[in-house]
Amino acid sequence: MTDSYIMGSVRFIGLVLAQVLVFNHLNILGSINPMVYILFLYWYPVQENRTVLIAISFALGFAVDLFSDTIALHSAASLTAAFFRFPIMRFVFGVNLEFQNFRISGSSRVQQFSFLALLIGVHHIAYFALEIFSLSNLLLILKRIVLTSTSTFVFSVLIAALFSRRRA
Repeated sequence: MTDSYIMGSVRFIGLVLAQVLVFNHLNILGSINPMVYILFLYWYPVQENRTVLIAISFALGFAVDLFSDTIALHSAASLTAAFFRFPIMRFVFGVNLEFQNFRISGSSRVQQFSFLALLIGVHHIAYFALEIFSLSNLLLILKRIVLTSTSTFVFSVLIAALFSRRRA
């Protein structure tokens, strides 16, 4: 096993535990629960196999679903975000994505934040569209998407800053 697989496994388990034990019980304004486990999709290596990413993201969502009592909502939203991850990366990073040594950490902060925000947005659109599943409640869906996406983005940036490697 290489260090990247070990680090990926630690991130997977750590983010699932953080989501289930902390963030599922953190109700901001009564109904906003940040979904920080999405950081796994953000941190997943760029050049790795996309099919493996789809399988791992299903397992990630399924693990959160098991402990959250949400009937496949996290699984479906994680699969959707994983499916759209590469097109989002191509949109945000452009031609730089084609280089062999490309790393998200080597790009600008604006690109990193844009990628994270779009990934969170796609995930939350899928999640809340499936959770509420009614166009008559469109304003409620939009409100939940915006508020939860904002809180998820803030907590994700804080967690990413806390666990990032410092450049010398």
